[in-house]
Amino acid sequence: MDLNLYIDPIANIWARQKTVSERLPIVIGSHHDTVPNGGGFDGALGVLIATEIMQIIQENLLELKHPLEIVSFTGEEPNSFSVSTLGSKVLCGRLTYRDLQKLYDKNTGETLEHAVSRLGGDISKVGDAVIKKNSLAAFVECHIEQGRRLYDKNQAVASVTCITGIYRETIRIVGEANHAGTTQIQNRRDALAAAAEVCLAVENIMKQPDMTEVSATVGRVEVLPNSSNIIPGEVTLTLDLRTADPVKRGKALQILTKAVDEIMVERKLQIVRNLDLDQPEMQMDKIVIDSLNEAILFAGETKRQLVSMAGHDAANMARVTKAGMLFVQSIDGYSHCPKEMTGNDEIVKAAQILLDTILILDRSLK
Repeated sequence: MDLNLYIDPIANIWARQKTVSERLPIVIGSHHDTVPNGGGFDGALGVLIATEIMQIIQENLLELKHPLEIVSFTGEEPNSFSVSTLGSKVLCGRLTYRDLQKLYDKNTGETLEHAVSRLGGDISKVGDAVIKKNSLAAFVECHIEQGRRLYDKNQAVASVTCITGIYRETIRIVGEANHAGTTQIQNRRDALAAAAEVCLAVENIMKQPDMTEVSATVGRVEVLPNSSNIIPGEVTLTLDLRTADPVKRGKALQILTKAVDEIMVERKLQIVRNLDLDQPEMQMDKIVIDSLNEAILFAGETKRQLVSMAGHDAANMARVTKAGMLFVQSIDGYSHCPKEMTGNDEIVKAAQILLDTILILDRSLK
């Protein structure tokens, strides 16, 4: 392919058509990293489909009014530098050089600055990579669903209407460590038993009848002193709460607060909650959604619109341009594991639909 290729200061990889146009570019792509012990489709599929579309356009001499660009974002997944959607956060101005200078690998001590330089970037120049608002015509990301909503309905694809908000807390439960054999039940202030009740309270949020499209998870637990013959004196756990509906988020937190207060009183211990992240939901652009839906129907597929319950680079790109997402079916809903899989037929359909979406946007956007 005849493209201009380059790596930007935060190590995102770009490919641009060698065309001259006064129109703003349309950008397609996703991310090239994945999680440890993950699969081969998360992020990578979106980059490969974008590359295939670029090749089809060039091989068939299709002329677009807007220049087409591919981006492969770096550092989308949570990582040991404690920052996710790294590449797109920099592009939309959410992370500055000063912010990035402070980051280092919690396992090895390597600075982010050094790690990015190994990939061909230079974080001292990230200011040059920031995309000014409305300097792109649109951004469209194709990504596996990472759930089983499409699989359960035997549907190949869906347009995304909104990317969920993400709320995270660290919850610290302080009881009293004591001898496991000699401390009677009435004298125990077991932090781990209280933590188990907090975990069940978190799970109970999703069981409420008006809590559809809400996920609540305790994903990490640390126990002190973590010894077989000592009653746990302190437990730290994490809460991950996701919904695109602020009203539901508020109600979910009310349910949890009530349960936590009752556990504290009943078990005579202390529970301290600290906010780690309160990331609002991000709506996708109506023009892009409508273009995706038109292409989906043209391909003979059933129109389906979903809220993304995972975070994506498209949420950051929506801050600077019209953004949208196309979800592709995940077989059995598996993701972030070796069983992650999407069928060839679904991949072909997604590629055709994304190509048609680009052609529709190229005609309709200024």
